[in-house]
Parts: sequence; structure tokens; C-alpha cells
Amino acid sequence: MPLTLEVIEWRQDDGTEIVHRFEPGGEIKLGAQLTVTENQWAVFFRDGRAYDAFEAGRHVLSTANIPLLVELLKLPYGGRTPFRADVYFVARKLFADQKWGTREPVVFRDPQFGMLRLRAHGRYAIHVVDPRLFVNVLVGTLGRYTTAELEDYLREVIVARLNDALGELAIPLLDLPRQYDELAEEIQRRVAPDVARLGLALAGFYIGAIVPPEEVARVIDERSSMAAVGLEGDYLRFKAARALGDAAAGSGGAAGEAAAGGAAAGMGLGVGAGLGMALPGMLRELAGPAPGATASAVAAPACARCRGVLPAGARFCPQCGAPQGG
Repeated sequence: MPLTLEVIEWRQDDGTEIVHRFEPGGEIKLGAQLTVTENQWAVFFRDGRAYDAFEAGRHVLSTANIPLLVELLKLPYGGRTPFRADVYFVARKLFADQKWGTREPVVFRDPQFGMLRLRAHGRYAIHVVDPRLFVNVLVGTLGRYTTAELEDYLREVIVARLNDALGELAIPLLDLPRQYDELAEEIQRRVAPDVARLGLALAGFYIGAIVPPEEVARVIDERSSMAAVGLEGDYLRFKAARALGDAAAGSGGAAGEAAAGGAAAGMGLGVGAGLGMALPGMLRELAGPAPGATASAVAAPACARCRGVLPAGARFCPQCGAPQGG
């Protein structure tokens, strides 16, 4: 005689399980009790098709409350005949803190930097709104379906819609951070029809960061450093000053190794001395005239020997006495 079930329920939940198939281990009897908690649905399946869905509460299975399944089985009125059916418990809670991100960089055309490859990542929240549709479309005959399987699928959908949004909106790279909220709303709007076809709905979508390639990030950092010293309009001079500083640091190291190699030390000292004479002039050129300096002060002649400032029309330097040409 087959075993018949009196109670059907699912209490265990690890926090990631969206669908759990109840394993009866026997036949379900009319009159059995089905217990559904407030954060669940219970959906009856037979031969791979969903028939009856139950909301929260305690339900006594009878010909009255499972009419679709009874119609299929053609059970007599009031019968106590056992029957076989799969019961899928579907979580109706909100699954928050789901992650998405680009596995491969997405191509983006920026008006300032040209073609770029960007990486992006963020989070979203999702929940089931149509349990029958969700089980039929995604779960099928699986006994268990978790957020891990869902994340893999939705990641590809989100990245595809992100590509579309970035291409159509054409937001410059440097303006993207202050447009994250607006861009997230646009992507959520575009993803909504895709998840609705699965019996799902997005309850929130967030962009954590959209990151440019390392070489572009370095250029942005350098321009920020230029702005900090007031040289926004002269990127090449800034690069030259940095190169001089790096070379000077390297020459000091070479001089410090004089005991290990005389030739290398001599070269390092020579380079260091040359940079020592050139660097003040380079810095004066980079800094430009002092605030409030007049044009005549900037253009004043200098002594050929001591480089001191000469009075206009002077034939001898007042500081060293050297004669001046002309």
C-alpha cells in the first residue's frame, strides 16, 4: 500500500534559495494539510505543468481548493484517492544585495579620450511576482534554484542594457560619476521587461563604479595634479617637470653607489650637477611671472657675468662691475 502524506511544508531556507521542490517520498492524499508561510507560495505541478498556486496560510487539500488538479485526475467527488504531484515552494521575499559586473570591458566612445574600454559593477534587488511563470521558465524540473544561477543570467542582461544606455546617452567619461543615479534608473527601466518575462521584478538597481583603463586613469590623475598647482593649460610642461624630478632622483641614487662603480658614480654626479643648474630655470619658467610683476620687470636685462638685474642703459654691472656689451 503506498505511503500517503498528511502534512506538506518547507521550513528550511539558507537565504539564497528561491525555489525548493518538496520531495514527497510518497503520494499526496486529499485531506492532507499544506502549510505556506507568509514569505512563500506553493505551486502544484503535474507532468511539468503548473496548476494550482497557494498563498500564505494552512490549506486542507480537497476537490474545492485544487480544482485544476482534480479536473486533470478526474477524481470522484469527495474521494480520498491519493495522487502524485510535485509541490514547488517559491520564496516571495526580496533578494537584496545581488551583484552584477562586467566580465569583459565594454567599449565606450568618449568625446575627450576617444574609444575606451570601461569596467562597471554594482548591486540590485529582485523578487518573484509570478511564481508559476518563474518555475516554468527558469526552474523546470530542477529540485532547487538559488540566486547564484539567477545572477549569472541577469549579469549578461544588465551588461547588454548598460552597453545600449552608454552608447545612446553619450555621457562624457568625466561626467559619469555625477550621473550614476540617472544612469541606474535608465538601466533599470530597460531591464524591467527582460525580468518581467521571467516572472520577476527589480526592486532597486545601483551602480557602484564605472572604471576607465589604467592608462586613462593615470592621465586623469596627472591633470588633477596640474590643476592643483595652477597649470591646467600646460600639460606638456608638467610632464617635463616630472621627468626632471624623476631623473634627479635617479642621479642621486647613482652617486650614492660610487663605491660600487666609479664610472656610474661619475655619470650620476655629472647628471645631478647639470640638473641642479637647469632645474631652477625650469621651475621659474613653469611658475611664470610672480603675481603683480610688471612687464618691464619681467623683461629687464641681466648681467652677463653674475646674472644680476641691470639698470636700464647701464654700461657696467652695479653688483660685480663687469662691463656690459653695447
